[in-house]
Amino acid sequence: MIRMLPLLACALAPLTLSACAIIPDGQLAGATPAAEGAAVGLSQPVRVGDLTVTPMKVVEDSRCPINARCVWAGRLVVETRIDGAGWRDTADITLGETFGTHDRVIALTSGEPGKTTQSEIQPGDYRFTYEMR
Repeated sequence: MIRMLPLLACALAPLTLSACAIIPDGQLAGATPAAEGAAVGLSQPVRVGDLTVTPMKVVEDSRCPINARCVWAGRLVVETRIDGAGWRDTADITLGETFGTHDRVIALTSGEPGKTTQSEIQPGDYRFTYEMR
């Protein structure tokens, strides 16, 4: 029996330690959503109605630079995580278009800064605004 105790302790230790390390997404310290209507950067959650919306990454930014003439206006597409009560969805949302999920419709209404021909926008410079429709 005495020889079994170290073996049992070694077997149970990973289970005990791993239980302490589990942190659900969106529950990390400092992940409090910004107030509804706030412009947020990548990986920053914001309240949109009863949802928490988080822009994760820019999938496409082909918008025409504000200091250029273009044949096509282009578009801004943002991979967005949407958290509701007991569910999560991820979608590519296009600026100016709506996205519906779980009987709710949201829109990406603003993506700043606008593009220019002089410089490339760095991921940390983007700010996005979403609203419930």
